[in-house]
Amino acid sequence: MSRNRLEVFSDAVFAVAITLLALNLVVAGPGHGPLLHQVVDHWPSFVVYLISFLTIGLIWVNHHALIENVAVVDRTLALLNLVLLLFVVLIPVDTATVAKYLTLGGQDARVAVLLYAAAFLGMGFSFAGIFEWSLRSGRLRQPLLGRARWTARLRTGVASVMYLAAIAVAFVSPPVALAIIAAVPVYYIFEHLPAINPPAGDGQQ
Repeated sequence: MSRNRLEVFSDAVFAVAITLLALNLVVAGPGHGPLLHQVVDHWPSFVVYLISFLTIGLIWVNHHALIENVAVVDRTLALLNLVLLLFVVLIPVDTATVAKYLTLGGQDARVAVLLYAAAFLGMGFSFAGIFEWSLRSGRLRQPLLGRARWTARLRTGVASVMYLAAIAVAFVSPPVALAIIAAVPVYYIFEHLPAINPPAGDGQQ
């Protein structure tokens, strides 16, 4: 399989997933009260939409940077990439579920946020798996060496740690768990992953 084919297929899945997020933003329409009230009552949909959009968008950016640096595409990479896309496609479903159940509170809100965090955790683990695959000799056009490799590992793993924390907190406070999930894309906006695709000569031992 060529790298271009892997990228094109992945980009299509990312595009569909990020588009599906908007379907949950539709309000009830005329006959269901003033539009402003409908929008205000619909606030969970807008909040989780923003979180999901930013997260998928940032994963897409980092996925592009990583695959762009890959020298060879084999069956293992293709399968790991499919696992990543599996969780990406789940995110719109879990986004809609959180939007419906968050304000209800109780067990349903906890389960909704837990499923939401679990989808992101799966995405984080699978991306980390792709990254680990790329570290083997000969798999990157510009390999990571020494300290640069461990720095990139730590940066990549932050998301998974935060999603694990969100899952634990979801049993106690779904809104706090959602805030932890929201903090992940904020972190990566400011702490990007330059070591995934370093300039030539970077990361020497």
